[in-house]
Amino acid sequence: MKKLVLQGFVLLVLFVGVWLGLSQINWMKLFKINTVIEKVPEKLGEMYWKFFQEHQVEVLDSTIVQPIDSLIQHICTSNGIDPSKIKLHILSVNEINAFSLPDRHLVIYTGLLNATKTEDQLCGVISHEIAHMEKNHVMKKLIREIGLSTLLSSTTGGNNGEFILESAKILTSTAYDREWENEADLKAVQYLQNAHINVKGLSQILEVIAASDSDRSHSLTWLSTHPDTWERIRIIQKRGNGKNKILKPILTDITWNKMKNSLNE
Repeated sequence: MKKLVLQGFVLLVLFVGVWLGLSQINWMKLFKINTVIEKVPEKLGEMYWKFFQEHQVEVLDSTIVQPIDSLIQHICTSNGIDPSKIKLHILSVNEINAFSLPDRHLVIYTGLLNATKTEDQLCGVISHEIAHMEKNHVMKKLIREIGLSTLLSSTTGGNNGEFILESAKILTSTAYDREWENEADLKAVQYLQNAHINVKGLSQILEVIAASDSDRSHSLTWLSTHPDTWERIRIIQKRGNGKNKILKPILTDITWNKMKNSLNE
């Protein structure tokens, strides 16, 4: 009996000793899991952008790209965000749409640029998308819809064309959760106020699109993927009402009109 007790005690000591030894090992560092996970957004961003670049026509006209880049620069610097981290892409697509890809890729369709009537409206959309980036909603959405393990394997595998094709729909045509949309709206209002941009622009572009008689299946993507539009408009108006600082235009009328004219050429 004593022999069995002694053997059990020895086994317990060995188990505790092994457990303590293993617990001292930094397994995350050993297998470089953190590094791999940190690289996932970057790799996914490259994969998704390559997909869109191959299937759509990118707009490179400086009279269009530079003014939008100036708006992004102003919004970011006014809110302590590094504008150099945001990768702007404009695609010649006749949809009212803008969306974010992993690793801070911002994609804007020419259909949205044509729909915006003022600089404030375009800044509203841009601020909303930057808010999604800052809150990491893009990766959260992909992880929830697809799963981290699948995303990890997609960045290390070979032929992932079908995966990119199917999952890209999540980024372009599937709404974020209501909580995330509201969070992005309120953050966008804050960005606009800090940048001395009229908050009404965000609610106005939503109103313009919501009241449009256009074919929703083709032209109203940005609106149709965002839930409870009119309720969101009400909240944005309430939050921004009377709280604007002295408003300062970013672009000159000449620059804005030249951009709009270039879109129609």
